[in-house]
Amino acid sequence: RKLERAGIEMLHIDIMDGVFVPNFAIGTNLLKKLRPQTSLLFDVHLMVVNPEAHFSLFAQLGADSITFHAEGNPRLHHLVDAVKRLGKKVGIALNPSTSPEFLRYLLPYLDLVLCMTVDPGFVGQRFVPEVVAKVEVIRKMSLELGVAVDIAVDGGISEETVPRLKRAGANVFVAGTSSIFSGREDLEVAARRFREFCERL
Repeated sequence: RKLERAGIEMLHIDIMDGVFVPNFAIGTNLLKKLRPQTSLLFDVHLMVVNPEAHFSLFAQLGADSITFHAEGNPRLHHLVDAVKRLGKKVGIALNPSTSPEFLRYLLPYLDLVLCMTVDPGFVGQRFVPEVVAKVEVIRKMSLELGVAVDIAVDGGISEETVPRLKRAGANVFVAGTSSIFSGREDLEVAARRFREFCERL
C-alpha cells in the first residue's frame, strides 16, 4: 500500500534457486499472497537454472512480465517466445560482464532489457560503473533498430548512480537497499522522494 501511495508502478520480484546464484529469495507462497493485495505490475526476475520450467507457474501466480538471464541459455528466441505464448511481457537480464552485442538479434522481440549493475545474488554489492556504457550501447541499438524497449537497471541504484544511468538511456530503475529500502526513513516517504528524484532528471 505504501508503494502504491508513493506512485511506484511495478514490483520487481527476485526469484533465486540457490544454483544459478548462491542465494535464495522470494518463494511462490509469498507471491501468491501478494498478488490479490495490489494492482502494481509484477516483474518476476528469474535467477534460476532452466528458467523455462518456471514460466507457466509464475504466469499463473500473476506475473505481468517475466525476465530471465541470457547467461547459460543458448535458445533465447525459443525462451522469449515461450513467455509471449503465455500472454506475458518478456525481458532478458544481463550480468555486468555480459556483452550486449547479441541483443541486436533479439531486441525486436523484447519488452525489457535488464542490465545488472552488480553481480546478481546478494544485496549491498559494489556498483559496476562500466555498465553505464553498456546501457548506452543498448539504447543506441534500440534507436538504430527503431525498437521501443525498456532498459532497466538493478543493483546499487541510488541518487548517486541514477543520473548517469538515465543519461545513458535507462528508463526503469529497480530501487533496493541503496535507496527506498535502506530503513533510514518511512518506506512511503523514501519511495515517493526517490520516484520524484528520478522523474526530475
